[in-house]
Amino acid sequence: MRLHTLTVQAFGPFAGTETVDFDRLGDGGLFLIHGPTGAGKTSVLDAVCFALYGRVPGVREAAKSPRSNHAAPGVAPRVELELTVRGRRLSISRSPAWRRPKKRGTGTTEEKAKVVVSELVEGRWRGLTNRPDEAGQIVDDLLGLSLAQFCQIVLLPQGEFARFLRADAKERRASLERIFATGVFARVEDWLADRARSLGQAAARAEEAVLRKADAIAEVGRAPRPEAGDLDALAPWAAELASVTAATARDTRPVVDAALAERDSARLAVEEARALADRRRRHAEALVRRAALAEREPACAAARAELAAAERAAAAVLLLRTEEHRRTQLDKADLDAAERLALVRELAGGPPPGAGSDTEDPQEAARRRAALAEAERERRAEVARLEQLRGEADRLGAVDADIAGIDARARAAERELEECRAGAADLPGQREHTAAELEEARRRTGSREAAEAALLLARRRREAAEAVVRLGADLARAEAERVAAVDAAQAAADRLLDIRRRRIEGMAAELADALAPGRPCPVCGSAEHPAPARGAADRPSPEDEERAQARADTAAAGRSRAESAAASLKERLEAARADAGGADEAEARGLEERRRAELARLDAAAAEVERLTGRLARIDSAVEAARTRESALRADLAALAERRAGRAEERERLAALLDAARGADPDLAARIGRLTGEADLLADAVAALDRRAAAAEELAGAAREARRAVAEAGFADAEAVWAAERGEEERARLRADIRAHEDRVAAVEAVLADPEVAEAAARPEPDLAALADLARRAEAAAEAALTWRDRFEQRARRLADLRADLDRLLADSRPARRRHTVADGLARLVAGTSADNRESVRLSAYVLAARLEQVVAAANDRLRTMHNGRYELRHTVDRAAGDRSRSGGGLGLRVLDAWTGQERDPATLSGGETFVGSLALALGLGDVAAQEAGGGDIGTLFVDEGFGTLDEETLEEVMGVLDGLRDGGRAVGVVSHVADLRTRITTRLQVVKTPTGSRLRQT
Repeated sequence: MRLHTLTVQAFGPFAGTETVDFDRLGDGGLFLIHGPTGAGKTSVLDAVCFALYGRVPGVREAAKSPRSNHAAPGVAPRVELELTVRGRRLSISRSPAWRRPKKRGTGTTEEKAKVVVSELVEGRWRGLTNRPDEAGQIVDDLLGLSLAQFCQIVLLPQGEFARFLRADAKERRASLERIFATGVFARVEDWLADRARSLGQAAARAEEAVLRKADAIAEVGRAPRPEAGDLDALAPWAAELASVTAATARDTRPVVDAALAERDSARLAVEEARALADRRRRHAEALVRRAALAEREPACAAARAELAAAERAAAAVLLLRTEEHRRTQLDKADLDAAERLALVRELAGGPPPGAGSDTEDPQEAARRRAALAEAERERRAEVARLEQLRGEADRLGAVDADIAGIDARARAAERELEECRAGAADLPGQREHTAAELEEARRRTGSREAAEAALLLARRRREAAEAVVRLGADLARAEAERVAAVDAAQAAADRLLDIRRRRIEGMAAELADALAPGRPCPVCGSAEHPAPARGAADRPSPEDEERAQARADTAAAGRSRAESAAASLKERLEAARADAGGADEAEARGLEERRRAELARLDAAAAEVERLTGRLARIDSAVEAARTRESALRADLAALAERRAGRAEERERLAALLDAARGADPDLAARIGRLTGEADLLADAVAALDRRAAAAEELAGAAREARRAVAEAGFADAEAVWAAERGEEERARLRADIRAHEDRVAAVEAVLADPEVAEAAARPEPDLAALADLARRAEAAAEAALTWRDRFEQRARRLADLRADLDRLLADSRPARRRHTVADGLARLVAGTSADNRESVRLSAYVLAARLEQVVAAANDRLRTMHNGRYELRHTVDRAAGDRSRSGGGLGLRVLDAWTGQERDPATLSGGETFVGSLALALGLGDVAAQEAGGGDIGTLFVDEGFGTLDEETLEEVMGVLDGLRDGGRAVGVVSHVADLRTRITTRLQVVKTPTGSRLRQT
């Protein structure tokens, strides 16, 4: 991948449009991106990331939008990157989501994020996509890097790799997992740990269930449970306890059987004595009842005779009652017929004397009935004819209602027409007055854009004037701090040189201190050391030199920071004075207030024009609406008058027709109602005559049936029947008394005829009290024996059941315990806490260790050229310095110093050595990660910061290292604010910081 051009607009600190020509910057292979703190050096790299991924790295991604706050309100943010990747020339243009001013009215509206990806094919740009998801897929397919990996490989964060070099295993593992995406192995560790934990809980629950069942066996068997150790030892213990208890239960059975036999014998003797006493009592009671029943026999005979007469009279009584009922019905029919005939006397010419009575001639009654029926038919026919005219009556009512509605609508239309004419009379005057006010308001308006630009310029001038005062004070403090930092750095450097001189003078004694019998001398190689050198007691040790080096590095870094801070403040102060234009704070504030008041006046005038324009449009609309409504109302009134005339003509025709049909009645409905009522009265009279004739015929038949029934029952007349008649309840009572007497006689005779009762009467009375006492004593003895036996049998059965449950629980728990043992061993093995894991290396660390070995090999290829083969990085499974965590091995790093032949911890490297080592590590990690992502070549990369901690000599060495990175046509960008780098790197991209936004200057 190689970058060509980058164009940003309204992005980050850049208010306008800025372009970076990476081809020109990379002609020399090495270029510098510099500028004061906060100017936007990192924002250039953020723009590259945003063009590729649509996001910016780190915490800056949390911002709502990367749009510049310095840009004008209507300027759209945009980033365009042209690059070559895998031989394809691409152009990616992205715009983040942002809020732009509305084109009409006030306020803002949201613009969605946009992207356009094009490819240069045969000299012409061809569009590939404008969808964000497809653009992301294209970048992923070509680069094969996520945003995090891109930032680690292309944007080398030097300080982060220095921390990686000195980090413990936990921090180093986190960095490698983020780059190589090996989190799946950590998830495997977590899954195995969770699995072992859950299986351990299941095994514990199974063991707890076994122990609870063993406790129950101990409680039932009244024996202590063995101590919890081997659970399988509980099975034979439970089996032995159950067998002993079952044998004891079998031994109780003969004793219980003897007690039960004695109890049954006593029970039988008591039962036989009670049966004998009961039969003797029954015999005596039967003799007494037979004598009493003999005295009641005459009364029972009289009851039998009375019941027989009542049974014969029952059938005749029913027919006599039917005759009386028919007679009553005839009387009611006579009364009803007389009432109905009285109501229709005037309708049918009036009935003759005696009509409806018992003496009326049947032929005359038939003629009267026919006359009434004919009168009814005449009235029904008239009603049917009149019913055909009821629809015309309804139509007349509807026509009257329609005429009333038409009159009401006409009156309402006339009132509305008058109101419309009155309202339209004032509208011309209102329009003329509003038009004059609108013309006056338009003369007061002006260009708002010019006023806004003037206000923005005044505000920036005021901010610049305030910044001049503030930065002046800051610059004074920074100069004082710079002088102090320079003095401290010089003192620390002098101290370091003094310690090095004294250590070199005593180097022979230092080497002699490391000699041991039998070990070769590192200088001469001899294994014999006859006269080792002796140095002064106060000579410096290597640790003294390292501490002095650290203090000198710290002081040098402080000096560089102080110098950079002072230079940055000086540049910012000069830029602020230029932007202030020579005005002080008071003048700048006054100018800003005047510009703000002018803008407010223009906004008020524009609002007044908008209000009056709307009012004038509403008046014009009201005039037109009044004219249209007046024409519509006149047309409605004409239509209503024509419709009313037609309805009035129709009403006259319907009224004449209905007047002829109603006759003397008030209206048609009244005539129909009167005729219907008369027809109903005539029909009721005919029905009453029919009911009377039927009742007379039924009475005659009932009388004949009653006389026949009296004769058949054997009675002389009806009075004899009524005298013998008894009610159903009385007859049932007589039958019950007779049957009860006969049943009692039969029962007494049956008892006296029983052979057992007769035999018992001849035997002596038994002693029940003595026999009952013997039975109670035998019962108590048997109950005690049964309780004793049941207790042992129940205990034996309970122990047998519990033993079976214990065997089942033990069988069920064995798989869970075995699974937990296997899972726990495997979880501890991959976690590095098992004794089988001799190096105490976690699975994820083991996988990352393989990646780290590749990274170290690639880093050593770089490091050998940087330090002339002096230093070499080595991967080790040992823990890093200060790492006290368990399973922390597998990701250790050591540094082999070829000058001394000793391995060192990376934490002991000096600042310059750390920079070189971390740079080699960053480049090696980038190579391995690039191969992991697909092997694409990185033609442009950036080294971010890390130079402020280097002294002059180390900085010169590092510049040589950076110059070596250009091999193969690679372009390397160094991002730093260190002032010394500007003189060493001639190709530069300067980020200029101003109150109105940053700008880019390419040299």
